[in-house]
Amino acid sequence: MNVKALVVAFICLAQGAFSQGFAGLGQASDGYALPDTAKRFEFPSEHGAHPLFRIEWWYVTANLKGPDGTDYGIQWTLFRNALAPSGDEMDQAWMGHAAVSAPNGHRFAERLARGGIGQTGVTASPFNAFIDEWQMAGPDLSDIMLTAQGTDFAYDLALVADRPFVAQGAEGFSVKSQSGQASHYYSQPFYQIKGTLILDDASIPVTGMGWLDREWSSQPLTADQTGWDWLSLHLNGGDKLMVYRLRDRSGEAYTVGTWISPDGTPDPLEDGEITLIPLREVTVADRPIPIEWSITLPERDLEITAEALYPDSWMDTLVPYWEGPVRVTGTHSGQGYLEMSGYE
Repeated sequence: MNVKALVVAFICLAQGAFSQGFAGLGQASDGYALPDTAKRFEFPSEHGAHPLFRIEWWYVTANLKGPDGTDYGIQWTLFRNALAPSGDEMDQAWMGHAAVSAPNGHRFAERLARGGIGQTGVTASPFNAFIDEWQMAGPDLSDIMLTAQGTDFAYDLALVADRPFVAQGAEGFSVKSQSGQASHYYSQPFYQIKGTLILDDASIPVTGMGWLDREWSSQPLTADQTGWDWLSLHLNGGDKLMVYRLRDRSGEAYTVGTWISPDGTPDPLEDGEITLIPLREVTVADRPIPIEWSITLPERDLEITAEALYPDSWMDTLVPYWEGPVRVTGTHSGQGYLEMSGYE
């Protein structure tokens, strides 16, 4: 498959958003492996690819500060999409996204690659995920270097975590709808980060906190689900919170999440336990985008607001979406990341 065919494959995913869920993630899973409620994660092998499943990603976001207190956000993502259920490397299409959110603008870059020719891939141990010269690599996924660059930015970051990976949902089986669509999903929300950003030819030392999401499935959405709103939050008491709502055409939303204690113990939150409500919209890329959210979790006496630091954090990629850092205020304070897809 040449580069043109690869681009066409990803554009077809984007065009499938309305008939097969957002970005085609609701299309039929015939022939592909399906998530299993009996599965338990085995590390480090889970850090590698699962090519019998149709869709998979390695996703890092980070909240960073410069020496003058300026807030920055970064994203590094590698997506794998199987074009056939063979499990063959040559039937895998890969896409990389990298971005930096800063006071003077949002910068992003995109890479496309095919499997089986050495241009991209993932190995579990020692861990290495790469697409072209972008890389996330280290002795294991708890101790990694993260690098990427675009025409107007670059970063080189060291990420270290001293606590366990966190299974999302029921032992890693993460349900996405009332009809039972699901994925295998785990996170590493405890990265401590130091490194360098390069913006406008200036080198900026940064420190901060990061969050990794690992997820794979073959039909994670229903055909009626049009997108999601997802937050990963670092609360100042040491707790973490992941919450997302999956929207459908009727205006209904399926909202779930996980409360993560400072030692890494997860408390899965089922639909109805936590609410996620948009409070304020702005126009971004000619679309109304909600950039302030109310989050309520009565069980934890949690009533907070998450507000985008830089509202213009639009990813104008083949499958476009919004992604950027947020500030948390209310009964708890903190910081985190917000991703929103399917806004047209």
